Amino acid sequence: MGKEFSITPRDVPPVETKYRRIATKIPHPDSLPTLEKLRKFEPISMRGQPPIVWERAEDISVYDKYGNRWIDWSSGVLVTNAGHGAPEVRKAIIDQVNSGLLHSYVFPNEERAALVEALAGVSPEGLKKIFLLSTGSEATECAIKLSRSHGIKVGGKKKIGIIGWERGFHGRTLGSQQAGGMSGQKSWIVNEDPAIITAPFPDGYWQTDTSFAHFLRSIEAKGMKPENVAGVIMETYQGVGPDFAPVEFVRQLAAWCKQHNIVLTFDEVQAGFGRTGKFWAFEHYGVTPDLICCGKGISSSLPLSAVIGRESVMDQYGPGSMTSTHTGNPVCCAAALASVTKIIREDLAGNAARLEPVLLEGLKKIQAKHPGVIGHVTARGLVAGMQTVKPGTKEPDHDLAHSIIERCFQQGLLLFAPVGAWGQTVKISPPLTITLEALKESIQVLSDATDAAVAAL
Repeated sequence: MGKEFSITPRDVPPVETKYRRIATKIPHPDSLPTLEKLRKFEPISMRGQPPIVWERAEDISVYDKYGNRWIDWSSGVLVTNAGHGAPEVRKAIIDQVNSGLLHSYVFPNEERAALVEALAGVSPEGLKKIFLLSTGSEATECAIKLSRSHGIKVGGKKKIGIIGWERGFHGRTLGSQQAGGMSGQKSWIVNEDPAIITAPFPDGYWQTDTSFAHFLRSIEAKGMKPENVAGVIMETYQGVGPDFAPVEFVRQLAAWCKQHNIVLTFDEVQAGFGRTGKFWAFEHYGVTPDLICCGKGISSSLPLSAVIGRESVMDQYGPGSMTSTHTGNPVCCAAALASVTKIIREDLAGNAARLEPVLLEGLKKIQAKHPGVIGHVTARGLVAGMQTVKPGTKEPDHDLAHSIIERCFQQGLLLFAPVGAWGQTVKISPPLTITLEALKESIQVLSDATDAAVAAL
């Protein structure tokens, strides 16, 4: 994993459609000073994405300074659910900046109050306490802390166990990485906290035993007893796929957590705000967690995240003892309120649900053409994935996924670098404002790019 895309300008065929335009070498030679400056002053870890220097982004389109235009299938890593630069969001940001209030720490402001009220309004009954933060990692770290505090409160100092999932991702801070299970990534930390374990995620492809009994056997084998478990944290869908657990499995998990007084957290950082065809992705399971971690699509722009939860879990800390420097930043709150309002008003979750069959059918057609190397495809709403394997095996193929993505951006379709425990997944996540016409055009580009990448094997 961690393969860089070349920054050497290449001649590529010109493209001119309603949604795409490629008229220069890619990357453009004049963009090299910017790319080289970033390579000089930033850590190597920042070099992973396609070498396209963005000038602006509007709705589903990304533009450079040189006349090229891409359909964006990244949403800036699942952030711009309401579209890039949505007019409502931009106006809210500008109006807030012009108001003169850019920061207030945790001193009260009206923007924060309006947003937490709005989030409570779209959250399930019983989950009406909202703690605003800046990033998804902050939110998941907070959920782990709240779970452990609750465990100690109800079960004593030994009830601190946290269960995450193999191939899970909850962020890049220490606790969030320990609760994740990206052992296939060489750069991932070693988890030396014996009270944090990971269980096999029942995706049905990498893990074929999807029974709840297998989960119970797995945690028992790792020495974790239910009475010692404080919390279970699960991505509502695993972002490496996207992979959903079976509905019955999750319902059994929720019942088990309730039976043993275990805090159940759904990590909706990339799954929430309409992405899967429902406002919250956990609605697909018909269960309600104790805590929701969210972020990314909450604002369609600026850094903001939230933990939403039950009062008994959220209100464990006294005044001033659970805060954050940028909690409820008024500019970010204004952006988020405008974004959430647009997602609901324009039924963008409904648009995602209606386009899901088209996206899934397109991926299955690509898989049917290349069954030996496209091992697994999934789609729910407007998040999808195509997992690549080496011919005739189940061994992940990062190089093939990388090649497909490179050929796509050379043709005017922009995706972020391969994801997954082994970097095997071509991840698809356009803004929820994408039209049927643009989606169909995008699928054809992906199909052509896959054909060419497979032919080059």
